[in-house]
Amino acid sequence: MPQSEDHSLVDLEARLEREDPRFTRAMRSGRPARPREYRRTGAWWGLAFGVAVLGSGIVWAQGLLIACGLVLVGVAGQLADPDPARTPHRGFGRR
Repeated sequence: MPQSEDHSLVDLEARLEREDPRFTRAMRSGRPARPREYRRTGAWWGLAFGVAVLGSGIVWAQGLLIACGLVLVGVAGQLADPDPARTPHRGFGRR
């Protein structure tokens, strides 16, 4: 491999190590893990917590809990949704 290609691979490896160390450790050990952009565990926990807050607000008839639950569900739903840049655009007026 020429020196320039080897240098670019070393730079790529160093950048990946800084961005997602868990992924690079797993690749070195031979047991690959999902990259950071595909991990949605925190978003699912947030969604479950938001639904619990929303449900308790409905049961206790508390408007503030209902509002907080709706906001939490909305934020967690947005985080659980895949990256919109990688999905095809389905906007109005576009084909």
